Amino acid sequence: QASRLVELPYSSFDDDDDDDDGHSVPRDRAEQDPGVRYPNPPKVSPFGHCVRYLAFLWNLLFLLLGLLILAVGVWGLLAKSPLPGGERGVPLGSDPMLLFVLAGLAASTVSLAGCLGTFCASPCLLRFFLGAVLVFGGLEVLGGLLLLLARRRLRDALRDLLLLCLLRYQEDPDLQFLVDEVQRSLRCCGLESYRDWESNPYFNCSAPGVQACGVPASCCQDPLENGSVPNAQCGFGVL
Repeated sequence: QASRLVELPYSSFDDDDDDDDGHSVPRDRAEQDPGVRYPNPPKVSPFGHCVRYLAFLWNLLFLLLGLLILAVGVWGLLAKSPLPGGERGVPLGSDPMLLFVLAGLAASTVSLAGCLGTFCASPCLLRFFLGAVLVFGGLEVLGGLLLLLARRRLRDALRDLLLLCLLRYQEDPDLQFLVDEVQRSLRCCGLESYRDWESNPYFNCSAPGVQACGVPASCCQDPLENGSVPNAQCGFGVL
């Protein structure tokens, strides 16, 4: 028996540390889970760390912008909430502030998924972020093709929409703000000419109010009139 032990090529301790395939594994790992391999995790290069940090900061920036847009939309909806016993002038479905809420919510959700997926290295969140970005990109391409193919119909529809904005100028403060900003920035008045404001029941010459035969103050070339405070009545009676 002693001679047989001497002729053994390896000891019994070495046999315990070898797995079924003949590959040796560390002793501490073999004691925890024998028969299972533990591959070494891949090392991330400095370039990979740089890309990871840039992706996190980029998504964090869009997350803050999305939250800002969402806050503006919610503030706009709450600021126009009706008083107790009053009626809301504009339905919620046609409120321009609802677009801010939806855009801010979508941007915040996608950017948050990108931030968490990049920071925690979560494949599920990264797949959701990549899919959402591809969907948004596809929608933009599809919208561009529709604009190119149906530009005449869209131009007519846009013209009708702008005329409707002129008619509802006094009904919605958000719409009034947008129309005034467009006229100031483009230095224009009306859709085709200042005569388009005659279709508004408040600015028509047959209206009984003080705004009859007038246009909004955003149509004035010099609303300040060499002063420091804009004159809100500079467009009265110009028609």
